[in-house]
Amino acid sequence: MAIDASTRPRQLIGDELWELLEPLIPPPPPAPRGRTGRPRHDDRAVLEGIVFVLSTGIGWAKSPARGRYPHPAELGYGSGWTCWRRLRQWQQAGVWDELHGAVLDRLGQQGLLDWSRACIDSVSVRAKKGGALTGPNPTDRGKLGTKYHLLVTADGLPLNVVLSGANRHDSMLLAPLLDTQRAVKGVGRGRPRRRPAKLHADKGYDNRRCRTYLRRRGITARIARIGIESSQRLGRYRWVVERTIGWLLSYKRLALRYDSSGRTITALARLAVTLICARRLPTTN
Repeated sequence: MAIDASTRPRQLIGDELWELLEPLIPPPPPAPRGRTGRPRHDDRAVLEGIVFVLSTGIGWAKSPARGRYPHPAELGYGSGWTCWRRLRQWQQAGVWDELHGAVLDRLGQQGLLDWSRACIDSVSVRAKKGGALTGPNPTDRGKLGTKYHLLVTADGLPLNVVLSGANRHDSMLLAPLLDTQRAVKGVGRGRPRRRPAKLHADKGYDNRRCRTYLRRRGITARIARIGIESSQRLGRYRWVVERTIGWLLSYKRLALRYDSSGRTITALARLAVTLICARRLPTTN
């Protein structure tokens, strides 16, 4: 099933995002002496293939005849395994974390990040093949699942994402989310910022450990108290993280986890939040 070049769904990533990514890509390893093979596939085309798999949920080696989507190789993105290997290589080199940071820096320097308050929440998805970062999901009859924990700005841009097994309590990942949040550049010459002024969360985070941690970090806790406050009162601020979770799960490779490798699913989740942030990048004419 050949795809005509005129109908090829290119430009899954914009020029602005590629300009930030290209300097971060490590040089390819030298070819073994005396060996010749097929030319290395273009990095940007492979990135398009990775995003195609992430968006559609198609398997890395899925046969086009058996799926509703064509294979990445037929679209000029390289084979599915080429995309998978490049994803893993770039993950090992720290490219995805650096790219997310670069996008956040660009948004911060443009004054497009609202640090006045942030929201935290999580969502669990089923892990069909098990693997690392999975656990029995108490809300899904104990079936194996993975939980995505998100920290977002006041307007819903994801600042950080951390993965865990579906059996991990939300409150246990509050500190890792904030501790691993990289410093983000802002407008002017001020110090890079890595913590919001306030943090909104539901009753799942209402315990002494979370409140003490936030107080020590100088972050005002806006957490609904169990048996005292209704979560609906804080919902006027926390709805943004629920919307961002919807954006995250629109990437079908994340909505139902098939990748058993913790490294692969972590790379895909980081790429997804980067793509969400990149939608706000100012376009250059």
